[in-house]
Amino acid sequence: MASGTRDGMAGADTPSDKPHVPVLLRPLLAAVSPISGVWLDGTFGAGGYTRGLLDAGAEKVIGVDRDPLAFEMVTDWAGDYGDRLVLQPGVFSRLDEYAQDLDGVVLDLGVSSMQLDQAERGFSFMRDGPLDMRMSQEGESASDLVNTATETQLADILFHYGEERASRRIARSIVKARTEEPITTTLRLVGIIESCLPRPKPGQSHPATRSFQGLRIAVNAEYEELFQGLMAAERALKPGGQLAIVTFHSIEDRMVKRFFQSRAGKTGRANRYAPEIEQELPQFTLKTRKAVGPDDEELQDNPRARSAKLRVAVRTDAPAGEIDSRAIGMPQLGGRAK
Repeated sequence: MASGTRDGMAGADTPSDKPHVPVLLRPLLAAVSPISGVWLDGTFGAGGYTRGLLDAGAEKVIGVDRDPLAFEMVTDWAGDYGDRLVLQPGVFSRLDEYAQDLDGVVLDLGVSSMQLDQAERGFSFMRDGPLDMRMSQEGESASDLVNTATETQLADILFHYGEERASRRIARSIVKARTEEPITTTLRLVGIIESCLPRPKPGQSHPATRSFQGLRIAVNAEYEELFQGLMAAERALKPGGQLAIVTFHSIEDRMVKRFFQSRAGKTGRANRYAPEIEQELPQFTLKTRKAVGPDDEELQDNPRARSAKLRVAVRTDAPAGEIDSRAIGMPQLGGRAK
């Protein structure tokens, strides 16, 4: 769940016949090696990280996903691992309810390619289908959102969640278009967005990329899920347990980076010459000082991976605590969207 594409860059929606390939799997396994004990894969998807962990030595992996289709698609291999693999329907914001004293937690914040590739799921701006975007297939859809939210709410979602500079112009066009007829399909929304923006130059992303990202994040409450999931992982990991997170765009990477810095006791410095202030009883130590990106081999095999970043931290024995979502840079919206 969450943002970006698990087989590539955030917002990428290029049709591909390649099978699902877990992004940054090799560097992730290397960063958390040696692997043993019980792990939780909070974004199971097609099971790529789970299989990697099990094959690398994990005694058990709990695979969590809120998309019911995810578990239906792995029946051909899931049984090979016996009771070493536990499939848990749910959301990673509640992962501490599913397990405690974990040796590791992995979160891949991309949209699975299996979701993008199914036009009927409504994630793709390259394929016509119902404007849905619900990972859990329950609750308010993207169509509900674009047809009922106010112009201001839509503009805020597109700007803060999609980082779309033309958010007000697009929101105004959406509201105007829906008075003529409800917006219920992906390509109708694409047409509305394209009418507001200049034709992209070669190499530029599709005009609908940022708007579709913003709507998907709002429909699935992805930033709130990430915020709650970070704290749930802190509560569920045992001392020495590892938290590995793969992000796909700047906002979610900022949230993860600031969470790790805050929980590692790094409050920054007043200026670049002042020393960092060490806080007492940090909940994590940083295992990767800087984000790890894809190497040349992975980029050659999967160009969509270019925006992926991996960060890893290790749980200390300090008690778990609370943190303000604003302190880690989570976008704040008024009204209906959180």
